[in-house]
Amino acid sequence: MTRNEMAGMIDQTNLSPCSTKEKIESFLNEALKYNFASVCINPVWVPLASSVMKGRETKVCTVIDFPLGAGSTDSKKMQARDVISKGADELDYVVDLSLVKAHGWQELSSSLCDISQDAKNFAQEKSLLLKLIIETCFLEDDEIKETCLCAKDAGFDFVKTSTGFAILKNGSANGATVHAVSLMRKTVGDKMGVKASGGIHTTEEALALVDAGANRIGASSGIAIVEGLSE
Repeated sequence: MTRNEMAGMIDQTNLSPCSTKEKIESFLNEALKYNFASVCINPVWVPLASSVMKGRETKVCTVIDFPLGAGSTDSKKMQARDVISKGADELDYVVDLSLVKAHGWQELSSSLCDISQDAKNFAQEKSLLLKLIIETCFLEDDEIKETCLCAKDAGFDFVKTSTGFAILKNGSANGATVHAVSLMRKTVGDKMGVKASGGIHTTEEALALVDAGANRIGASSGIAIVEGLSE
């Protein structure tokens, strides 16, 4: 894989709640040197990112109901409308884990359909990509499968492994794994995207996840990952 090919699969990410405007500006300007799939930033920075990336192939990605996913369906819809109106091209929603753990598949599917349809209707002719973050580290394999199927049936374009903010009971952080990505790819098939995110820092880690079935990588270390490849 070449550097350009890898960059085209990466959502170069800065979701730190402590990042100042100056830090985000530096982050965006640095990203301009690479043809990343997108820059992924918190909603407050969408207007700035949209301005910096205007005319570039790199899209503006942001997160919805992040990082807990514990807001209502209406809340998710309003957040999405706000960032779409300010220039967001890609939206990464956090799933309602309470519904997943309760195995409330019908309610989850209904909510996701409502969210997806509302966002795409609001965007009208604007191209919009929707991803669902399912926080795989908290889920059993059957829960991963069912959540992926709900997202697929609701018209989401991608399923995504992690927020990168999850902390397990033992205090360790958890993100993308080869097992989860492989399971997600087998579940959704070839026509839906799978985004691996959370704890991806090296070229080797990114390549292993691509081999497992990911066609998008979310990472704050996108530049290091790209630079780890030969031209």
